[in-house]
Amino acid sequence: MSQDVQPATTGSGVPADVPAAGAPPQPQTAARVPPALAAACFLSNFDRFAITPLLMAIATGFHVRLGQVVLVASGYFFAYGCAQPLWGMLSDRYGRMRVIRFTLGAAAVCALASAAAPTLTALVILRIVTGAFFGAVVPASLTYVGDTVPAALRQRALSDLQVALAIGTAAATVVAGAVAAVSSWRAMLALSAVLAVITLLALRRLSESRTATTLRRPSEQLASVLRLRWSWLVMGFGLIEGAVLLGCFTFLAPALENRGIGALGAGGVTALYGAGTLGFSRLLKRVALRPAWQLLAAGGVMMTAGFLVASASLNVAGIGAAAILLGGGWSFFHSSLQNWATTLVPAARGTAVALFVASLFVGSALGSGLGGPLAQHGHYPQLFVLAAATAVPLTALAAWLRTRYTPAGS
Repeated sequence: MSQDVQPATTGSGVPADVPAAGAPPQPQTAARVPPALAAACFLSNFDRFAITPLLMAIATGFHVRLGQVVLVASGYFFAYGCAQPLWGMLSDRYGRMRVIRFTLGAAAVCALASAAAPTLTALVILRIVTGAFFGAVVPASLTYVGDTVPAALRQRALSDLQVALAIGTAAATVVAGAVAAVSSWRAMLALSAVLAVITLLALRRLSESRTATTLRRPSEQLASVLRLRWSWLVMGFGLIEGAVLLGCFTFLAPALENRGIGALGAGGVTALYGAGTLGFSRLLKRVALRPAWQLLAAGGVMMTAGFLVASASLNVAGIGAAAILLGGGWSFFHSSLQNWATTLVPAARGTAVALFVASLFVGSALGSGLGGPLAQHGHYPQLFVLAAATAVPLTALAAWLRTRYTPAGS
């Protein structure tokens, strides 16, 4: 079967990616992402990854133990992931840009309120709500690219979003630590609010990517995705990828700290993940026209190699190299899965992408939970070997099935 497929068609033979008759043309036909959209993705990751370096400062500010403050982060992450399907269905019904603008505006209000939170309980609640709103930005942006960039060029455009996300991840830890040191954690949350407002203003000029859809009710959107077996497979791959890559990546810094490296040094070493993601994302853009299965295979090899290096060398050099390789795995493997998700059900693309992203976050929670007991007893080599061993069949199966994939009607 053909591996790079043609768009799915409607019953009339019209490609499903084409707007309904009378609708204005789609706003973009080149493999470039609008800067304002990239900025929105940057901000989503920036706000999400900035909270971890602030936890100690928040605990000090409220005069509580660090364990009591962890819910500020975990609650945010949980809401960020669980809200994805809702935003996906809403973006299919009301439009991608409407959802992004609304949620960015709401996130700005919540971030500003978080900066002024009088109690820890209020802060936890506000951060949970903020996470739910920021959770809409990335899947809606991915869907916007799926709507507006031709399938043959889509991988290159998605690599631009990967760059924005990588910069947001790397910048968050550095900026949050600096702002907390010279000012306070409240100033950092206020900064996110200001950046959200600026981004919202920049997004005003972007037109909607779709103006019509045959699927009006959320139940129809959801059913159209869930009845397709390929959707379950791609979500399954996202679940396992989240468990392996995101879940086990969490233990790189603790592995260094277990060897006597300070928290600041361990964080600096694992921040090389952001540098790896950035560098390999630029490389991906150069090779994005290669067959999708090759990109998946390359990403899986880097993912596997990263964890094997980490298991063999629990030192600064080994963990640093592992972080860079895992950044490459994320750039190649994850972006290829993202691209796959955008092709599943064009008429309900927002729902399909959001379910994929939600599966990724569920997987990351499962991976960190399952790896916790090994990490607790210092068995980091065994933990990383298990991650590498899981990545091998994941890569082989995903790459093979990608060569078999053809959307219905193509």
